Amino acid sequence: MHTVCKRPRPLTAAAALLTLATVTTGCDQGSNTTGPSKAGCPATLARANGNVEQAMNTPSAWNGPTTGPKAASHRTIAFVAQAMTNPGVAGVAQGVKEAAKVIGWDVRVIDGQGTPAGIQAAFSQAINLNPAGIVISGFDPAVTSRQMAQAHARHIPLIGWHAVPSPGPSEHPRLFTNITTRVEDVATISADWIIAHSGGKAGAVIFTDASVPFARNKSELLRRELATCPSVSLLSYENIPITDSAIRVPQTVSSLLARFRNNWTHSAAINDLYFADAAPALQAGGRQGDGPPFNIGAGDGDPSAFQRINHQHYQAATVPEPLSQQGWQIIDEFNRAFTDKPASGYVAPVRLSTALNSKDATSWDPAGYREAYRKIWGR
Repeated sequence: MHTVCKRPRPLTAAAALLTLATVTTGCDQGSNTTGPSKAGCPATLARANGNVEQAMNTPSAWNGPTTGPKAASHRTIAFVAQAMTNPGVAGVAQGVKEAAKVIGWDVRVIDGQGTPAGIQAAFSQAINLNPAGIVISGFDPAVTSRQMAQAHARHIPLIGWHAVPSPGPSEHPRLFTNITTRVEDVATISADWIIAHSGGKAGAVIFTDASVPFARNKSELLRRELATCPSVSLLSYENIPITDSAIRVPQTVSSLLARFRNNWTHSAAINDLYFADAAPALQAGGRQGDGPPFNIGAGDGDPSAFQRINHQHYQAATVPEPLSQQGWQIIDEFNRAFTDKPASGYVAPVRLSTALNSKDATSWDPAGYREAYRKIWGR
């Protein structure tokens, strides 16, 4: 028999933080039966609580570029997607198309279908379009080294989204810029949320896609941060390609429930999509949507993730990328490349979204970015 938690009344972020260390009382208590009765990391727990509070109150006002070159004349941009079934990739593609319409350019989105061969074929198709610029979205550029060399030979600027670990220009591989929040910050706050939410007593599972270096790096950082609290147990580290998530995650979740039972209290995934696929298996296993395991997406923050969070349906938090804003930024960075200007250097701040602070939103983007880019471009 499973205890059913009553849906809590909405709290302010500050009030919620005061209860984080005691969240595991009531419905949560004893969920990690092999763990200690007290958190074995008081200093780490205090730091995690502070980091969570700060990330839940990230200022929403635009702090990005307000100056730059006016809109270049008509251009065509090719957007090479790792897979359009990846909600983050699809969200950025939508932002790119929206911004391109404003600036007066065309965009061709080419789906790599999530396989090396498919991504290579998509990149080759992009080059054959002879575009002004190409977006490398969500995949390892090493997979397309031959196509990248061809693009460089034609002097086609390349911009990455989650293509390499760090934001900004890249020499190896050569990208005009790479757009992402700082993966170290995303991984840290995701792990800190687990530490804080469990009072330092979590039994955690990490879901990753080791075929994507960006994702693998993020999950390794997650693992490292969780390890700073000795009383947090990493129960399992699941490597499931995002493109296989719909098939493999339900089976894996059923197996994890059988293996760990109530010891499994929290999960983190490198993409919210994993929890969309985990929800039916958790429900079939008798777990309540607002109970353990409490799940956090360490990145993306697509609309379905916000819906699960707002309805307390097998996801409790996400660290969202400002997907639409990043799509607009890609167009702005290309405009700078076309006019021989340096990259803007803008990196979006890290935000932690839960039902307490999302206010029924289905995305998170800094306020005022569209107006700022329109003013820069003269559109």
